[in-house]
Amino acid sequence: MGSEKQGFIWLSGLLFLNILAVSTSDVLYYEFFLQESQFTKLCSTKSILTVNGSFPGPEIRVRRGDTVFVNVHNQGNHAVSLKWEGVKDSIDGSNELIQPGRNFTYEIELEDEIGTLWWHATSAGAAATVHGSFVILPAANEDYPFPAPTSDQTIILGEWFREELTKANQTIAPGSADAYTINGHPGETYGCSNDTTYEMQVDYEGLYLVRVINAIANETMVFGVASHSFTIVGQSGAYSRRSFTNSLTLAPAQVVDVLLCANQNVGHYYITARPSSGAHITNGILRYTTTSSLI
Repeated sequence: MGSEKQGFIWLSGLLFLNILAVSTSDVLYYEFFLQESQFTKLCSTKSILTVNGSFPGPEIRVRRGDTVFVNVHNQGNHAVSLKWEGVKDSIDGSNELIQPGRNFTYEIELEDEIGTLWWHATSAGAAATVHGSFVILPAANEDYPFPAPTSDQTIILGEWFREELTKANQTIAPGSADAYTINGHPGETYGCSNDTTYEMQVDYEGLYLVRVINAIANETMVFGVASHSFTIVGQSGAYSRRSFTNSLTLAPAQVVDVLLCANQNVGHYYITARPSSGAHITNGILRYTTTSSLI
């Protein structure tokens, strides 16, 4: 790999080895710990299977052409395997059930994938809470083929069940969701005052690359931001021809990358996600934090 310098870096509580080299590609290591964690939503508390105690799980953030090793430690009560959606070349071990008390290392060699992918447990019951984003940035010597964004934000559309999804040390296939979530937040539409609402903060005239993932197993979701439009620039790990829309319709497991320009009157605007079937709706808030000197 040419001359290189090694160092350990902590990112969002995850330790990985960063190799700084003349080469434009890196080798990165992530540690995932499958564990039962207590979460309160819809005014009730339950135990769910998580990765590193978070829902959704941790984000993997790399560059095009990198190699990624993800060491998964199963500290839960039942066997689990993970799938890397959209990755073309990986020793993904999707058929490798990681038994409780054991670990397994996934090797992922990225080629031309770019943009946003995601990972999830292979069983339907575990996948409801065990999933996360897989962000692939341009290589160090590459630029975006569209105006450079001010920053980027990942939004994962998920679902929440009141029922327990693990019984007798096995995951079970869930029925209809009791709520939908934006980055784990049900919003304020379900009648529970303790539920939290997702908030995305933007600066006036900022340009944001928003990565939207539909992690809901059996629902096509409609996603939008009041008074704002989107420019679609990528889908499922590849750039796409630019197109314009006021809302997104995402099939199960679909990923869409869009540009959002914060060009409206300063204030806050509702973010909404609803299934095409019409059952339930969840909301978040897009909030402007600074103003232009021209206002």
